[in-house]
Amino acid sequence: MQPGTYAVDPQPTGPPWRLWEEVGEEAAARQGIYAPVYSVSFGARDRIVIAPGDSRSMALIPEKCEGYCRGVDGRAGPNLACTGCGRAVATRIDDCGSWQTVWLEPAAVVRYPSGLQDGPPPDWADLERAEHRAPPVEADGSWSRRWETAVGVMLAHLVAATQNHPVTLPAGPATELLGHAVARYLPPGPDARSVALAGPGLPEPWPRPDILLVPRHPVTGEPWRPPDREATVVPLDSGVWAYLTSPGETSPMPVTGVLPKGVLRDDYPLPSRPWYLLKAHPGAFRDTLVRLPAIRDPRLRGCYDAAYRS
Repeated sequence: MQPGTYAVDPQPTGPPWRLWEEVGEEAAARQGIYAPVYSVSFGARDRIVIAPGDSRSMALIPEKCEGYCRGVDGRAGPNLACTGCGRAVATRIDDCGSWQTVWLEPAAVVRYPSGLQDGPPPDWADLERAEHRAPPVEADGSWSRRWETAVGVMLAHLVAATQNHPVTLPAGPATELLGHAVARYLPPGPDARSVALAGPGLPEPWPRPDILLVPRHPVTGEPWRPPDREATVVPLDSGVWAYLTSPGETSPMPVTGVLPKGVLRDDYPLPSRPWYLLKAHPGAFRDTLVRLPAIRDPRLRGCYDAAYRS
C-alpha cells in the first residue's frame, strides 16, 4: 500500500483456517472459495489494510510473532496490540515473499473522520497521465512485483472468460510483455479467442474482439465498461493497463522521414528488461481463480485439478 492509502477486503482473510476436507464444497462456497484448496479462511470480512508506516500506537505481541524467514506472517492471528488498552487490534505481516502490510481488525477499530476535505475520486481520464503508468521493471532490474501480481489476477479472469481456450493478443507491448505469461496458461491452438486493449481514451477496436482487456478503477476496483456494456471484459491493474496502452517513446526513429544512411543513434537507451521473461505470480493466479464461480465449469475444473491437485 502507498502511504496514506488503505483498502478493504470484503472476503474472509486470515485465521482461523479450516482444511478443505473438513469444510466441504458448500461451506467453502459461502466463504467465496469454489474449488479445492488446502485450507479455507474463516477470518473476518472487511479487514482494512494499510501501509506499516501509517500505523500508530500499536506494539507487537511477542508470543504471536511466528514467521518463516526471520519475519512475521500473521499465522497466529492479530499480533499488534493497542498500547492504550492492550487489545489485539491488527496483524503485521513482514516475511519473505509477503507484502509489508498492517491489517486492521474491523471489530477492533473505529473510524473517525480526519476533518480534511475529501477530494474527488480519480476520473477515468486520469489513467492517461504519464505518472499513472506503472513501469514493468523494478529499480534493481527485476520484474515489477506489481506487474507479476497483476498479470496473475488478469490471467485467472482470462482463463475463466475464455473457458480455457487459446487466445491471440494484440501486437505491441501487450504481446511483448504478456505473451510468455499468457502462453504458460493458455497454450496456442485452434479456435483461439481474440483479445484487444480497450478503455478510456482508446478508439473502439474493430473488428470487435471476443474479449476486451480493460482497466480497473484505481479507487473502486470496478472494471471499465464499453458503452454497449455487452462485451466480455477482463480487468487489469490500471497502472499496468496505462503502460500497455501508452508506454511512452519507444522508437529511436525521427517523427518524420528516416535517419540518414549510415547514421546510428547512440544516445537512445533501450528499455531495461530482466534476462528472463515476465511470469505471472502463481499464488495470485490460483487465489483469484478459486474465487471465481466459473471454476465450477467441468472444463475449467479439470484444468485446475490437473495443475494443482496432481
